[in-house]
Amino acid sequence: MDFSYTILIPLIPLALFLILGLFSKKIPASISGWLGSLGLGTSFALSLYTAYHYFMEGKLEGVYQTFIYKQTWLVFTDKLHIDLGVLIDPISVMMMVVVTTISFMVHLYSRGYMHGDDGYTRFFSYLALFSFSMLGLVMATNLFQMYIFWELVGASSFLLIGYYYTKPSAVAAAKKAFIVTRFADLGFLLGILLISYYTGTFDFQDLTSQEGMLIAGWGASASFMGLSVFTWGLILIYMGGVGKSAMLPFHIWLPDAMEGPTPVSALIHAATMVVAGVYLVARLFPAFYFVDGGFALQVVAYVGAISSLVAALIAITQTDIKRILAFSTMSQIGYMMLALGVSKYEGHEGLGYMASMFHLFTHAMFKALLFLGAGSVIHAVHSNYMKDMGSLRKYMPITHITFLIAALSIAGFPGFAGFFSKDEILVAAFENNKLIYYSSVLVAGLTAFYMFRLYFNIFWGEDRKYKHTPHESPLSMTIPLIFLAFMSIAGGYIPFSQFVTADLMPFEAHINIPLAAIASSVGIIGIIIAFIFYKKPSELSKKFSNAFGVIYTFIYNKLYFDELYLFVTKKILFGIVAFSASWFDKNVVDGSMIGIGNVTVSVANKIKGMQSGKLQDYAMSFVGGIVVIAMVVFYIWIS
Repeated sequence: MDFSYTILIPLIPLALFLILGLFSKKIPASISGWLGSLGLGTSFALSLYTAYHYFMEGKLEGVYQTFIYKQTWLVFTDKLHIDLGVLIDPISVMMMVVVTTISFMVHLYSRGYMHGDDGYTRFFSYLALFSFSMLGLVMATNLFQMYIFWELVGASSFLLIGYYYTKPSAVAAAKKAFIVTRFADLGFLLGILLISYYTGTFDFQDLTSQEGMLIAGWGASASFMGLSVFTWGLILIYMGGVGKSAMLPFHIWLPDAMEGPTPVSALIHAATMVVAGVYLVARLFPAFYFVDGGFALQVVAYVGAISSLVAALIAITQTDIKRILAFSTMSQIGYMMLALGVSKYEGHEGLGYMASMFHLFTHAMFKALLFLGAGSVIHAVHSNYMKDMGSLRKYMPITHITFLIAALSIAGFPGFAGFFSKDEILVAAFENNKLIYYSSVLVAGLTAFYMFRLYFNIFWGEDRKYKHTPHESPLSMTIPLIFLAFMSIAGGYIPFSQFVTADLMPFEAHINIPLAAIASSVGIIGIIIAFIFYKKPSELSKKFSNAFGVIYTFIYNKLYFDELYLFVTKKILFGIVAFSASWFDKNVVDGSMIGIGNVTVSVANKIKGMQSGKLQDYAMSFVGGIVVIAMVVFYIWIS
């Protein structure tokens, strides 16, 4: 089979970026929106075509084959070189479908949402650049190619988050996202260099090959603190994933990134950029699993579990609907990470791995729907805060129904897509780590509660007597909502385990009825509590928040992570730097300049007699000089 045409999938958005970016002043806004949507629609169609042919015809003896098309770009040694190309395997094909689906829906939606904006064409060029970068990342054949596109994703997200560049908060959010993720990406780069030095390769196939257990031996001869160099390299690489996927402690950029337009939140912070870290671990999964008994994989599991729980707790207290969804994203990404971390090979081949990828797929659909639904609401009431919303189901029936479907799906309500993928994660956690399992069940209940707290506050509750009567969004915005609502239900019925597994061997996953019943019951309890608190106006929620006092304040302020970072950077690091710089300036810079000046004055005082202004002194010097020169010439002549 020939999949070389897949190079067109990222190149089409690149061409769109160049065309829309270079001719933004000449292309009418009405055309740029359609042009961007048509281009991403073409990439979307090509991705579906690729997925159909690959999953239907890509097997050899029951195993999905890997297809690689690449060209050597830079050569360091005979073995170590950087290639650029396209890698076609189950998870890259799945990610192509996810990225192009969400990007296409966001392009269609943005035609209505961004209508009348002064930078309309510029916005679509940024969207195209981000889509190109993300597609290049998921189709990369080696670590260094992935890193190149990883940084392009960061740069394009900076442009999109700071799209409203005249708004100080948006500029600050863009800088914050860029700086925080750059610190994490430094770890990623160091990990790449460390691993490539000991293995002599950047290539994913070599790094994840299980033949002869080569990966288990790489770096074993060199160790630090009881772990092989390869494990430290994997942890450093995972540091990059932690930053991009907004896991603790590099999560602080994600809530502020909601300053960008809502379609940007749907594209970047729901389905694509934030899952890059999950995809990175999945791409290197055999290495994470086998080296040093899977120590690095345990790190992935616990970071994911803690991030998931902390984010769910914070989401309960927030009042900005986009920030609630941002912390929800962080929590669900934590679910995907912990699923990878608790992957087991006994019983089911790589159940956690499959569950993580399955949840990545379903989450992309319902979380993008939630963000776009929130954008529709914001578009109608011109506010991000729940206090300005209520009873909107009367005015926005399509947005109401589609948002409800997404909320049921993320809550894991039986029959919806999120129920199926979340069940597989909980089964994997139960078989591997009971502590993480119990934490995950608690998160399931918290998720249902905060999502229906959001739902009831927006669409039920008190009618706010709006100054301008809210109305349903135009078709350009509601059609993507309807499509994503359909996928938020139907996506769960895809036999995912037959397509994406840890070792490319398909298997059939089954619902674990007892565990599914427990999780569903906890989720339904969360929905019922939210119903009691928020279905109708009441003082219950205020009484409970007051009862928890300091604890509630601590969680509401996001555990004061932002303040901690500011204290560490401004008071400690900047204080040390400022003191050191002041001492260096005073004692080295000023001291050396003053010393040079003093030496100059002293030498001048010593030699100033040479320029006394007396004619006889100059004549004596002149004659003396002639005598000395004559003596030197005479000496040379007689020699």
